[in-house]
Amino acid sequence: MPPRRRKRLDPSAFTLDVDKIRGGAYSERSIVRAREILLATGAASGAEGRPPKVVVQISAECRGIMAGTDEAIAILKLGVEEWSALTVHALHDGDRVDEWETVMTLEGEYTAFAHLISLCLGVLARRTKVSTNASRFVDAARPKSIMVFPSRHDHWLVQPGDAHAARIGGATNMWSEAPAAGRNAPSIAAVPHSLIAVMGGSTVEAARRFAEHAGEGVQVIAPVDYENDAVRTSVEVARALDGRLWGVHVATSEHLVDRSIIPLMGDFPPAGVNPQLVWNVRNALDAEGLGDIKILASGGFTVEKIRHFEEEGVPVDAYGIGAELFAGQCGFTADVVELDGTPQTRAGRERRENSRMERVR
Repeated sequence: MPPRRRKRLDPSAFTLDVDKIRGGAYSERSIVRAREILLATGAASGAEGRPPKVVVQISAECRGIMAGTDEAIAILKLGVEEWSALTVHALHDGDRVDEWETVMTLEGEYTAFAHLISLCLGVLARRTKVSTNASRFVDAARPKSIMVFPSRHDHWLVQPGDAHAARIGGATNMWSEAPAAGRNAPSIAAVPHSLIAVMGGSTVEAARRFAEHAGEGVQVIAPVDYENDAVRTSVEVARALDGRLWGVHVATSEHLVDRSIIPLMGDFPPAGVNPQLVWNVRNALDAEGLGDIKILASGGFTVEKIRHFEEEGVPVDAYGIGAELFAGQCGFTADVVELDGTPQTRAGRERRENSRMERVR
């Protein structure tokens, strides 16, 4: 029996500006002009004025976790005049990919989809970078959760697709109201520091109001660094939100030393979120019979820092990351590898078959 085909997201899951995409508004200008030349002058191959038929091969320039394939397919499906005239094979979101592995092929008349290729490359590059970064953090923290705080680190328009990519990489939540493509809004919500400020600096009051407004179906996470006294604040907010609090968010600035750390200073770096601070919070909660309250730690966490915390057995239940999700790059390249049934390609970019790809219906 052949393997069961995995389901792809419907193009409607993505918010695409179809009219502008079809018009080449977001495309690489040189490719748009090349397409215009072919449309105006006919086939470069001289086959009775017919536009050239090509196979375009898209390859990864990095190793990683594929994401953006369904989004790229949506661009093609909605961007071409006649989808049935285009043959597409592709890997799936979540597939592991090696450097220079073929991830997608497009076969059809070049003028039908040339202006969409750069959009597909950009989507694959962006989303694969996010999913790959997320997977590295997830691997470091396993079996604990990675939660992502992206909103202040990048443009708001990229949030839904990034949320989907981060989940492909294994991250559990994107702290944004923008739902991931194909997903509903998250069921865990964090109290913002600004609400604490307008509540006169009371984390307890802000958390109580937030929980009341969020409704019974939403679990609440409260930050406990507003007054730089994470231990006292954690206990107070846990008592006040009995049954509604998922956990406390320890996010002390790397430029501050929490009040509970000052008496212990001397043999470890005291600033920011350090192992001793997490232990102080955990021990205080446990001493009050609040052992079910979890601890989310964030603030300058890299893959290496998470590994250090895990090796030391620090009682963190989940880690939060922000800008680190968007670090680095993971590019893709597209090359014509066949022209009207005959091999035709740039030197060094020969055709590379990939049996893992599936035909897109």
